Amino acid sequence: MSSNSYDLLVIGAGPGGYVAAIRAAQLGLTTALIDKRKTLGGTCLNIGCIPSKALLHLSEQYHFTNHEAASAGIKTGKVGLDLSKMMKRKDLVVTGLVKGVGMLVSKRGITCIQGTARLSGPTSVIVTTDKGNEEINATHIILAAGSVPVELPPLPFDGETIVSSDEALSFDRVPEKLVVVGAGAIGLELGSVWSRLGSDVTVVELLPRAAAGFDDDVCKGLERALRRQGLKLELSTRVTGYKKGANRRQAILQAEKDGKRLEFPADKILVAVGRRPFTEGLGLEEVGVTLDEAGRVRTDEHLQTSVKSIHAIGDIVAGPMLAHKGEEEGTAVAEALAGHAGHVNYDVIPNVIYTEPEVAGVGLTESQARERGQAISVGKFPLAANGRALATGSTDGFAKVIADKDSDRILGVQILGRNASELIAEAVAHMEYGGSAEDLARTVHAHPTLSEALKEAGLAVSKRSIHSL
Repeated sequence: MSSNSYDLLVIGAGPGGYVAAIRAAQLGLTTALIDKRKTLGGTCLNIGCIPSKALLHLSEQYHFTNHEAASAGIKTGKVGLDLSKMMKRKDLVVTGLVKGVGMLVSKRGITCIQGTARLSGPTSVIVTTDKGNEEINATHIILAAGSVPVELPPLPFDGETIVSSDEALSFDRVPEKLVVVGAGAIGLELGSVWSRLGSDVTVVELLPRAAAGFDDDVCKGLERALRRQGLKLELSTRVTGYKKGANRRQAILQAEKDGKRLEFPADKILVAVGRRPFTEGLGLEEVGVTLDEAGRVRTDEHLQTSVKSIHAIGDIVAGPMLAHKGEEEGTAVAEALAGHAGHVNYDVIPNVIYTEPEVAGVGLTESQARERGQAISVGKFPLAANGRALATGSTDGFAKVIADKDSDRILGVQILGRNASELIAEAVAHMEYGGSAEDLARTVHAHPTLSEALKEAGLAVSKRSIHSL
């Protein structure tokens, strides 16, 4: 093969793209990876999942030191915030990870190209770099271009006062007043960060609950916890626009609720109403790659597009916009292209909101199961009855198991509580092999651990919980 011809060409080096490239290289395919950023990792590692989790962790430590340490018998001196140093710490985490990904890709013999890619045919791409245009050929192409924040027409981004999550991860000062539009994962997480650091945070949400997509009991429990932490939640509220404030660095969000007009003054307005597939400039129409009604690349059950040689994965295709979903799809496509049996089980993809307490779920919610007419049994266990939760002051929340009434097979699990993001993995594992609530209940759990709440919820499905009534 010539230097510009490969078995596989991956466009986009986010979690889906770089994982696809690594797995393909492991299986012996000559592989090239194209991304417009200087660093690999896409949105997730550079300006998404990783920096936000770093700030969530650091802001939680700051909040504990300021507000809880004394009551726990920990004496401290005067506590202050050096935001620039905190941001540097966050950036160090990001730098370390993207360098690590770069090393992994390099050691696998993958060719990395920094530039903007555009399809020029079913097996060819024009890459624009700082040196000009170059055509690259490949037997197979994987599109993994990711997503970008959704912009609301009444609130166009200006990068200064009306911002997306990109800017909200790098404020140079703590906003006195921050208004967050959207009570999903991004809005609640970043709202929590800046609230802990001293901002007066108001979250405005069109739907009647925060964290929509989880069951009502989970949403209500999270809402109570966030309000106790100082976040103001304005639910069932429709944003209509904004106007300039007293100076250019301020704005007033305008909204309506129950027929009444509302105004929310803000130093920053963070619009966090979701993300949309990033397909602009890829040249999809020219080569015959079709989109669905939501603007996503249309694929079959094997993630193949309408052009046989081109596959698509991650945020640009149907399904939840989650890094781990993109990773699994990237692995599955790479394996299939190498002649193996690649597969993604979409029924067991977990979803997490990294607030405090965290929210995590997998499979069907209780309400979804009932809407389908499924006969179910539900087991629930409160963290207030869990020894480790009591010992660590993390009693907010519960674990809930939804099982088929006849077969006892686990249909879904939801957890509201500290470390829910880690605990949900056990539920995913049991569901992957078709496990039952009985299987979960009879799995030995170390004591004392938060994971015992899951065991007890499994027991509660058949009304056998030991540590709750």
